[in-house]
Amino acid sequence: MSKREDEGCARKRKTEAGPKSEDCTRPVSPVIAERQSLFQHELDTKHDKYERLVKISRDITIESKRTIFLLHRVTSVPDVEEILNEADVKLDGVRQKIGQIAEELKGEDLHQFHRAFTPGIQEYVEAVSFHHFIKHRTLISLEEINARLVFMRENKGEGEVAWAGPSVLTFQITPIDYLLGVADLTGELMRMCISSVGNGDIDTPFQLSGFLREIHDGFSYIGNTGPYEVSKKLHTLRQSLGKVEDACYTLRVRGSEIPKHMLADVFSSRAATHLDRDDPMV
Repeated sequence: MSKREDEGCARKRKTEAGPKSEDCTRPVSPVIAERQSLFQHELDTKHDKYERLVKISRDITIESKRTIFLLHRVTSVPDVEEILNEADVKLDGVRQKIGQIAEELKGEDLHQFHRAFTPGIQEYVEAVSFHHFIKHRTLISLEEINARLVFMRENKGEGEVAWAGPSVLTFQITPIDYLLGVADLTGELMRMCISSVGNGDIDTPFQLSGFLREIHDGFSYIGNTGPYEVSKKLHTLRQSLGKVEDACYTLRVRGSEIPKHMLADVFSSRAATHLDRDDPMV
């Protein structure tokens, strides 16, 4: 067989074998294998951290909601201080959970994991601002919230830490999470207004009306220039303000017609009708 015929047969065998048989036995470069292993380990570590942050955020959300439910009892109990002290204990437990987030984010970029824990942080802002309003009748600032998120942790002198002893960890809530938490606070204040009237308190709704109007004006200044989530919650904020203003209108107009002890019953039934109308499950 000539050399040309031999080359033709070789090309034919290569074509019949197909592209799958080509370079199947070529060994992988040790450098490439090492980099693949390194990148895979880095991705697995990041995903595991993300899942841990999601679980911590769920715990923060649950405990914060329980604190809010507890604080709603202040409209129906004689000893408000007892409720506030119990809520303080619960909020301290929530802050310890936030300390776990601070440990997970040590040396990391916060924005890479922000979506994992932002629901819990927003719920915490809602709970702590609700507690602060009941106690002081003012809105807590972002600086005041962050000042409480300072944690002391013990170093064991292992890993990258070369010394043993206490170290300070801080967690800074972002302005966006603060704004979204305050926006959710307005819904709790609306429920507090309805509960107050139902229990015969006709002074609290007028206080809440002025406070909610100030919050609404502040969010209106942000408008469409802020994050999408803030403008989205502005509609719900307006609904809450409208219900509180409707309550104040009813108290002002009907208050001169109906005795105080009967006015609470009248408004309670009317408020329940408004809530049922807005409830999508009804």
